[in-house]
Amino acid sequence: MARQSGMRIRPRTARAGLCGLGVAALTAAALLAPPASPAAHAEGGESTAHALSIVGERTQPVFSRADAVWQQVDVETEADSDRDGRRDTVRMRILRPRETEEGLKVATVIEVSPYWAGIGDVPFHEVDLDEDGLPPGRRLTSDLRTPGLSGPSVPFPGYTDNYFLPRGYAVAQVDSLGTGGSTGCPTSGGRNETLGAKAAVDWLGGRARGWDPEGRPVRADWSTGDAAMMGISYNGTLPTAVAATGVAGLKAIVPISGISSWYDYYRAGGGVVAPGGYQGEDADVLAKAVNTRADREICRPVIDGLTARQDRVSGDWSGFWAERDYLRDAGGIRAGVFLVHGGNDWNVKTKHFGQLWQALKEHDVPRKLWLHQAGHVNPMPLRMEEWLDQLHLWFDHWLYGLDNGATAGPPVEVEQADFSWRAQSDWPARGTRAVTLRLNEDGLAPLPGRPVRQSLTDAGRTVAAQTLAAGPDAAHPNRLAYTTPPLRRALHLNGVPELSVRASLDGSSPYVTALLVDYGRDTRATAGTTADTSEQVCYGKGIPGDTGCAYRTRHRTETADFKIVSRGWLDIRNRHSLSHTDPVTEGREYRLRWDMQPQDYVFKKGHRLGVVLISTDHDYTLRYPAGTRMTVRAGLSRVVLPVAPR
Repeated sequence: MARQSGMRIRPRTARAGLCGLGVAALTAAALLAPPASPAAHAEGGESTAHALSIVGERTQPVFSRADAVWQQVDVETEADSDRDGRRDTVRMRILRPRETEEGLKVATVIEVSPYWAGIGDVPFHEVDLDEDGLPPGRRLTSDLRTPGLSGPSVPFPGYTDNYFLPRGYAVAQVDSLGTGGSTGCPTSGGRNETLGAKAAVDWLGGRARGWDPEGRPVRADWSTGDAAMMGISYNGTLPTAVAATGVAGLKAIVPISGISSWYDYYRAGGGVVAPGGYQGEDADVLAKAVNTRADREICRPVIDGLTARQDRVSGDWSGFWAERDYLRDAGGIRAGVFLVHGGNDWNVKTKHFGQLWQALKEHDVPRKLWLHQAGHVNPMPLRMEEWLDQLHLWFDHWLYGLDNGATAGPPVEVEQADFSWRAQSDWPARGTRAVTLRLNEDGLAPLPGRPVRQSLTDAGRTVAAQTLAAGPDAAHPNRLAYTTPPLRRALHLNGVPELSVRASLDGSSPYVTALLVDYGRDTRATAGTTADTSEQVCYGKGIPGDTGCAYRTRHRTETADFKIVSRGWLDIRNRHSLSHTDPVTEGREYRLRWDMQPQDYVFKKGHRLGVVLISTDHDYTLRYPAGTRMTVRAGLSRVVLPVAPR
């Protein structure tokens, strides 16, 4: 039904999504909600206590942030992860418009995090191994105040309360299990953490029990029963996990740099591979770091179980990792997904967005994608007005059913090297085709060359890949470099590069690492950003101590002769399967196939594209003693690149 400009309406349950999603399951809260008919205007055009303000199919900022109601609830979950015989609870802190005390019903934007109470200092695992693949008996200690998955640690940080509460939303923080005021134990993506976060959605929909700080039962009588989940990193991982359960009432999620399968965070190609910048971190290290509940000792057996089951010896896929794989249940997602990732994110690597996006397509889940040039960062200050505008449309559409065009237009936006944005209908872009280049003794070429054996000696234990990739034309004993001639036209990489290499290893390291490199002096984006303090932008209503304003951020750049665009790793023992190892005969040549991290990247005209092969990757793989000899059959090896039309 068309709405007049400026009309105030009662909130209603959002309509089922586009793309064949079908009719969403009705909840008890939805059945009891007021009808979707317009509310009567108050005399003189003043707002009524029970209505949102909708102008041009958008909620308007008519509610007071300063007068918001603060509420704390401990919500019962379906898990007993600390094994104390009682169901775990998660602590939920809520801000909502004062008018919800007078009958206004609103939807809720939730951020679940293990970081609200801070984190502790925890020793990392040793990554320098002996000849038998065992640590030499010492531990590498690291300060985890900035963890591999970074997150905020103060109440209601950011902008959701300033921007969305005045527009008729509640906003909520939830302590993930085993952290802060919650009970249970952290398990780095385990099923119990999913159930803990899901309980917040269930309580808002009247399906879970909750208690106030005095222990009195409390219900979310002010809630429409509908919610969105969003966040970055670990906070952006939990929305995907919960949405994959198909929970009723979760209408939208915004995973920013989130994990889609924890195996691909701590493992790759059958080997132990670290998140960028956090060599030696693993599932148990992270769980120990965020275990901030009141009685931490109760979780010691649970976390010891993580250490035993995660398997840092073989790196094989197992039931431990299957439990933490959200892709297998992607068909259960009933929320509109606004996916965001950085092309320079080497913490939560780009594989996470690539495989989740593909799974969403396969199951026809309503979706939108932003792919930016930075790393593991929040996109809001990079593109503030556009981000708030599109996020606002997304939530209004899915949580209040407004026909505002949120799902119209191209679903993908990609930031270019010059920091302009390109819209496209899909990712990879339509028309992308596979281009095969052979690793020949004299470089990369479309046709195979003479089948020649070439060797390197592994020095990755002491030399970083960045050093090994430099100067591709010079002979180097510790790497093999293959490059194209200067490109006659720009080449747009758009997807997942794939390697097929004939190689043998002779020594203790089981790793084969490939680097895809752009050779040519240029100024390029790095993972970092910096604040532009010349201008502060106010995006919402402020309160004392929180102005509702922020500085924009700008990309950091680096001028250099080359850039490592993508990486890929394989444990040669897992050449046939990620789930089990096969014996390796030293010196025997094997056909090895593995993927690199997906990328959207343009190699400029006149630059050269290169593939560099090494064994140990100092910053990512376990580091065996130097000296493994790796022999590659040039002419019979190749890289397959997904190339988009330009």
